[in-house]
Amino acid sequence: MYEQLSHSILNEILERLKPEIKEQELNHFYTRLGANFYSLFSLFLKLYGKRKDFKEQLLKLVEVMARQYIGRSPELKKTDLAREKDYNWFLSQKWVGMTLYADGFAENLLDLLSKIDYFQELGVNLIHIMPILECPKNASDGGYAVSNYRQIDARVGDLEALKNIAQAMKQRDILLVLDIVVNHTSNQHEWAEKARQGEHKYKEYYYIFQDREIPDMFEKTLPDVFPQTAPGNFTWDETMQKWVMTVFNNYQWDLNYQNPAVFIEMLDILLFWANQGVDILRLDAVAFLWKKIGGSSQNEPEAHILLQLFKDCCQVTAPGVLFIAEAIVAPVEIVKYFGEDAINAKECEIAYNATFMALLWDAVATKNAKLLKQGIKNLPDKLERATWLNYIRCHDDIGLGFTDEDIMEAGYEPKSHRNFLLNYFSGKYENTAARGLLFGQNPKNNDARISGTLTSLIGLETALEEKNQEKIELSIKHIILLHSMIFAFGGIPLIYYGDEIGTLNDYSYMGNLSKANDNRWAHRPKIDWKKAQLRKTPGTIEHTIFSALQRMIKVRKEIAAFGDFNNRELINLSNPHLFAFLRIAQENQDHVLVLGNFDASYQYLNLTDIDSKMLRLNDRDNIIDLYSSQASVMFKNQLVFSPFRFYWISVS
Repeated sequence: MYEQLSHSILNEILERLKPEIKEQELNHFYTRLGANFYSLFSLFLKLYGKRKDFKEQLLKLVEVMARQYIGRSPELKKTDLAREKDYNWFLSQKWVGMTLYADGFAENLLDLLSKIDYFQELGVNLIHIMPILECPKNASDGGYAVSNYRQIDARVGDLEALKNIAQAMKQRDILLVLDIVVNHTSNQHEWAEKARQGEHKYKEYYYIFQDREIPDMFEKTLPDVFPQTAPGNFTWDETMQKWVMTVFNNYQWDLNYQNPAVFIEMLDILLFWANQGVDILRLDAVAFLWKKIGGSSQNEPEAHILLQLFKDCCQVTAPGVLFIAEAIVAPVEIVKYFGEDAINAKECEIAYNATFMALLWDAVATKNAKLLKQGIKNLPDKLERATWLNYIRCHDDIGLGFTDEDIMEAGYEPKSHRNFLLNYFSGKYENTAARGLLFGQNPKNNDARISGTLTSLIGLETALEEKNQEKIELSIKHIILLHSMIFAFGGIPLIYYGDEIGTLNDYSYMGNLSKANDNRWAHRPKIDWKKAQLRKTPGTIEHTIFSALQRMIKVRKEIAAFGDFNNRELINLSNPHLFAFLRIAQENQDHVLVLGNFDASYQYLNLTDIDSKMLRLNDRDNIIDLYSSQASVMFKNQLVFSPFRFYWISVS
């Protein structure tokens, strides 16, 4: 868009660029900068326009983008051009992800490189490697307390190993995802150390206060993220004799984005990793980026402006790179991290569907889909050029992220229902086989979140201990059912490493001093590769689950209706145990009816009960399930579901 003020400032900036920048080949850079500059300038003006050094900071911003563009390899620039042309490339049904720890799934990055064949065997082609940047040994928060943004932690490898992985994955059409912690640094980061030494520049990188007056004002409205282990949002630093904002842990100092130098530093870091061959950058804790007195300092409008600005700048230098928003917030807030307008407010192309994840766990506990249906019905629409990450569990705890209003609409009393769920998954409920652990219990309101692997939360661990074959088989069916939902829902399904071979809780963390106080390590296991080899032995749990997911991935990739183009219709059914939705195909292809039985007993569905204008079942005596390639189990006009059975049915 042409606008006189921004255009004149852009001309001024381009005139002032250093000769070593201007002498480079910058054709595509200039084209993209011109196309994005009005938006970029407007956003930067909103955040920093009152500063006297506004133009100087804007010049530094453009220089960072230009230098990183110059440093971008010809191969990556070629990928950028291809993805600009095919701008909806990431909405395809071909993408299936796995998230893993480099030193959990493998020994280190070098060992991970040797296991790429495993990904192709399963069918996954998007690999999210959990945080691998340099962190202090005993104060790392699982890799989210970064002490050096440009170095790989020596315990898992080095930059050369990561480049080799990126190159090997690119050759096999596998996307690489990497975490960048944008909200805070370790208190041992160079910036924090220089702030301690009294350097004014770096003291301005953080929220540092002489006394408790301002911190106490903040504390009136700021919630505690970790009420058990890190109550409060400020930490006293003995060296400085000052208070530092530490919303997460006392060793994680929050960055001050009200200082444009912080934004420019972080942009430089994002583009640095984009230039190492990373396809998707996962931006951690984005909901917390902007701090304000008088609120929760979460989901502030300025946090969204920061993300829009990050995206505009990245589209200039590395437009083939996507962002994932790590924002585990209320449903109405989650969709805002896509951006609220496709042109002027673009933010992150991908976000975690934490609501769907939490609703699936409710269905696991209740054995019905009442709240699942209600919550999905009220899940806001996303932008067209955006997609969900659909997952059953991840490295983090499971929060009960659905609203009290939805709980009541489903027929439950909110407080007692949440207590039931916590008791169910922590093994305190009378009829549960779950082996979960309560995490982050808040003594003020008894709220908590849940840790544990998928298999242990489902009840497989208990069934194995009891040597109860019937319960083992039911648990496996339950695991496969949940995967059938995330694979079909709409978005990129994300398998958590170990789930594909039925990995149980790992209790060894309790003997490790650096992990013992964080029970999330129970579901961050070290993969037993001898156990993994059993995936090739028919009749084993590992083979049953692995081959089911392998088949599911293969079928998914062949079904165009599973591409994510806002093409899902929720189907209302009278049977509360059944969940159904329709994936609507484009251009005269068949739609797919997705059905799942969340009960441990047999259920049936009268096909005439399906209410959808989009749906016609041509031959009701011979309805083929796409997953199994077999006829669905029918009795006259009734579709029969065994316990935890699902169907993917092709329909006109």
